[in-house]
Amino acid sequence: MVRTMVQLTDEQVKALKKLAKVRKTSVAQLVRESVTIYVASSAVTAEREEKRRRALAGLEKIKKARFKDVEGKTDISKNHDQYLEEIYAA
Repeated sequence: MVRTMVQLTDEQVKALKKLAKVRKTSVAQLVRESVTIYVASSAVTAEREEKRRRALAGLEKIKKARFKDVEGKTDISKNHDQYLEEIYAA
């Protein structure tokens, strides 16, 4: 483990000490657990943002595609995967 110095407000220290007493653990352990949870949630957020970015890029590609090949067709709801595949291949 690496020793790290952190500055906390008086309120944060009081809350941590109270919680540590209730949970019968140390303030340091609570801080380690909190950092672990924060880092994990940040990774999930980054992954979610990457998925969002990719989805938007896909929508932009569809938006820019020429739909003249499917104009007038009545089977788009049934064969949309095929048409999208053709658009992406172009």
